[in-house]
Amino acid sequence: MSLATLLVDDDRGFSAVAVAALQREGFPVTSAHSLHEARRALQGQAYELVVLDRRLPDGDGLTLLAELKGLAQRPIVVMVTAHGDIASAVDAMRLGAADYLAKPIELSELVMKAKRASQELKLRDRLTRAEGELSGRRRLIPPQSEKLKAVVATLERIAHSPKSAVVLLGETGSGKEVLAWHLHLTGASEAAPFIHVNCAALPETTAESELFGHERGAFTDARSARRGLVELADGGTLFLDEVGELNAPVQAKLLTFLDSGRFRRLGGQSELTISTRVIAATNKNLEAEVAKGAFREDLWFRLSVFKLEVPPLRERREDLPGLAAGLLERIEAELKTAPLKLSKAALDRLQAYRFPGNVRELRNILERAAVLEPGPELNLEWLGGGGGATQGTGFSVAEPVTLDELEQRYARYVLERLGGRRMEAAKTLGVSHPTFLKLLKEP
Repeated sequence: MSLATLLVDDDRGFSAVAVAALQREGFPVTSAHSLHEARRALQGQAYELVVLDRRLPDGDGLTLLAELKGLAQRPIVVMVTAHGDIASAVDAMRLGAADYLAKPIELSELVMKAKRASQELKLRDRLTRAEGELSGRRRLIPPQSEKLKAVVATLERIAHSPKSAVVLLGETGSGKEVLAWHLHLTGASEAAPFIHVNCAALPETTAESELFGHERGAFTDARSARRGLVELADGGTLFLDEVGELNAPVQAKLLTFLDSGRFRRLGGQSELTISTRVIAATNKNLEAEVAKGAFREDLWFRLSVFKLEVPPLRERREDLPGLAAGLLERIEAELKTAPLKLSKAALDRLQAYRFPGNVRELRNILERAAVLEPGPELNLEWLGGGGGATQGTGFSVAEPVTLDELEQRYARYVLERLGGRRMEAAKTLGVSHPTFLKLLKEP
């Protein structure tokens, strides 16, 4: 990860040599020779590393250091001090500098400090990136069904290949995110970022900025530069969930990035280059979307280098006992309950259920049982054989109704089955949240 660097030093000879040394190591560098020039450079571009001389023709570099602390996207600052001026270095560190260099500066030391700053920024991103945290819900429970075993085996082979794109196809709740996380953990280092992007939740007007970042002044509210989710995934995995929801302009920019690994922030002039594996997931038929003109054909070809179908839970019932046991262990830890187990009758009920919401619905069922049933053995008597089973209290319509009325009733049925959780109901139906509200005839 090479940082956009601003070198502020009034010694033009040293600046030229230092810029060349940093550029050889892959750091894009801009030089400034005064506080005025540095402030002007900072207005036009965001920098992640600033090498700042203390003594400049128009003032003390510490004044600029204080200003840099106030930026929304605060750069790492390495302060340059006079030889032996320990007090100056202490002042700089107290005011927020990450490190310092004493004159005369050795180029090898300058490069070393720049590389250290790069590692520090990576660490900062990992610590603040919620999507990169390990989560028990993402850990793969070893499958027993041959269908899912085949998918996992293919993913594990892909993990050790070059970072080709992967697309996971399957119904909502079938475990696509867990499989993406498994691919990431198998092929990347433990410290590598995993960025989960719910494309359906990206506002259409800001989707490009959210994904690719923006420079200061790129639009009305862009008061400071910001790195996008694509950039935060550098060195790791970018998981584009519900990729079929991206609008046409963002699809075009994503295609360019997949082809070259390069992109520009919104409003930016320079190209940035990163290395990340892109995993896309969708419950839509993207080939049908391509035929309708709703999804770019060239992007579909680029995403589907490896195309894997994730089977729904009803087609891999051998996985149910292991999944239920593993999910119950996680629920016990989260709810801090005594150990729980399923009775034989409960397992029979689960085997008879069709799981329209797949693994996500199974977890909801178990969590509900853990809260409402006395335990330690859970019976799930309230489950019956619904969800499309041959017996029980599944969805039905007694009299002929219009298709609009049928859609509305079924949407309300799914919402009721999922305990009123509208976002989950929308995902179960495979529609966006606004579309789900329209089905309910709600604003």
